[in-house]
Amino acid sequence: MKKAVITGATSGIGLEICRLFINKGYFVYGIGRNFDKIPFEENFEPLLIDLKDREKLCREIKKIRNDVDVLVNCAGVGYFGLHEEISAEKIHEMTAVNIEAPMIITSLMLRELKRKGGRIINISSVTAKSSSPHGAAYGATKAALTAFSESLFDEARKYGVKVSVIHPDMTDTAFYNNADFECEEGIEFSLSPIEVARAVETVLDAPYPIRDITLSPQKHRIHRK
Repeated sequence: MKKAVITGATSGIGLEICRLFINKGYFVYGIGRNFDKIPFEENFEPLLIDLKDREKLCREIKKIRNDVDVLVNCAGVGYFGLHEEISAEKIHEMTAVNIEAPMIITSLMLRELKRKGGRIINISSVTAKSSSPHGAAYGATKAALTAFSESLFDEARKYGVKVSVIHPDMTDTAFYNNADFECEEGIEFSLSPIEVARAVETVLDAPYPIRDITLSPQKHRIHRK
């Protein structure tokens, strides 16, 4: 049985990606901070890790890294508003979760993924590709994740590792609950977590490397709360 590590496994996009992998016959190591509402009873092992805790993250990944075929870095945190209103603690959290943790996990797992010809799938954001008013720091961390993914693609491709980065636009999850804006109601104005998981499935099933996928809803309309 193939195995995958998925961060951000407890809700939203990450939860749907876990469901996808389990339905496709994978055993999933899901990384998150609260597993009270996880619906999976088989082929799923919760790893209770705060991604800001570097020592525990490294310790737990080292225990399982030799078993893993696919890594999905999905966990993300965002704080929005005028940049002078974003505290040092929030900037540190976004940096640690959105870019530092994916780089650390990848570093710890890459040698084994090279041996297996495995896959790395990073969930970035459309904010990585343009300016992000009211989300400058968040956009910067996602731009860093995209840049890391693109360089890693070129570094690891000769070893048989397929690296992909997915850029979803606004998705209907709790992620934006703390933002000072929201998208217009209606399915045409936002993506669903299932749609993002389907993009992951496209990458996973492709016999060739898919470097980049960008997902956008049919219409774009946001407004202040």
